[in-house]
Amino acid sequence: MKTINKISFQDIQSIPQLVKDFLNQDIEGFEDKIFSIENFLQQIHLKNSSFSLEKRKSLVNVLNHQLSDLKLSSKQKENIENLKLPNTFTITTGHQLNLFSGPAFFVYKILQTVKTCTYLKDNFPAFNFVPVYWMASEDHDFAEINHFKTENNYYEINEKSGGAVGRIHINDISFISEFEKEFKDSIFGMELILMLKESYKAGNTLTEAIKILVNRLFSEFGLLIVDGDSKELKTQVKEIFKDELLNFSLHKTSKEKVDFLTGKYGKVQVNPREINLFYLSETRDRIDFDGKKYNVLDTSKSFTEEEILNELENYPEKFSPNALMRPVYQEYVLPNLAYIGGNAEIMYWLELKDYFAKLNMPFPILIPRNSMLFLKEKTLGKIQKLDLKIEDFFENFTTIINHKIIEDNSILKLLDEKENLLVTNFSELKSVAETTEKSFGNMVKAEEVRQLKSFNRMKKRLLHAEKIKQSELLERLENLFLDVHPAKNWQERVYNFSVFFADFGYSWLETCLEEMVVQESKLIIVAI
Repeated sequence: MKTINKISFQDIQSIPQLVKDFLNQDIEGFEDKIFSIENFLQQIHLKNSSFSLEKRKSLVNVLNHQLSDLKLSSKQKENIENLKLPNTFTITTGHQLNLFSGPAFFVYKILQTVKTCTYLKDNFPAFNFVPVYWMASEDHDFAEINHFKTENNYYEINEKSGGAVGRIHINDISFISEFEKEFKDSIFGMELILMLKESYKAGNTLTEAIKILVNRLFSEFGLLIVDGDSKELKTQVKEIFKDELLNFSLHKTSKEKVDFLTGKYGKVQVNPREINLFYLSETRDRIDFDGKKYNVLDTSKSFTEEEILNELENYPEKFSPNALMRPVYQEYVLPNLAYIGGNAEIMYWLELKDYFAKLNMPFPILIPRNSMLFLKEKTLGKIQKLDLKIEDFFENFTTIINHKIIEDNSILKLLDEKENLLVTNFSELKSVAETTEKSFGNMVKAEEVRQLKSFNRMKKRLLHAEKIKQSELLERLENLFLDVHPAKNWQERVYNFSVFFADFGYSWLETCLEEMVVQESKLIIVAI
């Protein structure tokens, strides 16, 4: 495996402008929340002064309980012990409980979290930095996470859903036998199959399955796994949840930022609601206030103010944060310095800065995660043979194809030549026409527009004709695009990690880790 290119997010057309502006420090108020040594030093002091030893003790208790059924590495045990100390901080990423981890970027964001901790330890040797994976175990959209895809197959499970997905017990394990058929002859196929069977035993919950899988992949890196579906952790944020129920504080304090982002970028990633909490029982349903009562939507449950506050006091575990409240919950219970997430995650975190200030909580450094693309040497050879660059595949590829089809076309050159001559002639004619009656000048301008449209139509017809004539080249270009973008999407958002692990095993993880760039957000392209 060899890295052939690292492309900055600034140079990739499809990266959202908001993320580019954030990285460029072009959004006022966030200049100290991008990756830099100076910003991390400031963040260490901010978090140190706001995170109590009592919170550390509670976190360690929760981790010891939640990870008690796993075989922990010495590095993990050391990290748990270090969390008791005031000089220890976390770097966190989070993700849904996708079947067998889902798309490959699940692995990339965890490895970047690990490498960021190593980088910080090298620069701040007096402090300890612990990588954390926060499980989105309370999400209720099962259809988003119940599948994964390889090059040859689509795997899916079907279970009764509607509540917190982490609590779903696995009964449907039929997909394992199909997976075994696909990978049994791969170099590291048996390792993958054992990994899958160990994690997805009938009766395990999806939370247990992901914990087992993630621990098997990352225990030697010292990664700690946190499940937010915890009474002890939620007890710490009861006052925040109470304020949310009574005063709609997140909605009110984020309004200015939301309006600013909407005005500048057209929309925000997630719109805050008046109450950003769900009620968690057999199902997970939104809490709404109608002016008199708190209603759990799509159920018959409703509470008076006194009743819902009693419920929160006695059963905090029944209150589940939504996508915008989860970052607040997470940052409150962790001694966290930075969050590593995808572009969409970063964009909704940006909405929350004023709400963090209201709660007197340090807003973390935000790090848009690296992307990775693994291409076969054969594919890279084809790209080179067609005189294309890998960067071309991350621009408007239709434009690239059209240019390729008609490059050096003699008819196009003649059309361009005649069109330029037409523009020159009309320029002379317009300057003379302007000296006479106005309607005549307007007619000349209109005629120029009409004739230029004719040239445009001829060029389109020429392109269409050349696509028919060069159908073989067109097919090669389109197939090449699909090699780089399976299902017309970024590879990391389509293929499961097993596609690469099957051939390279744990050395693939080491390669990913080695090639990660922690100081910048980049697309890393590796030849295999």
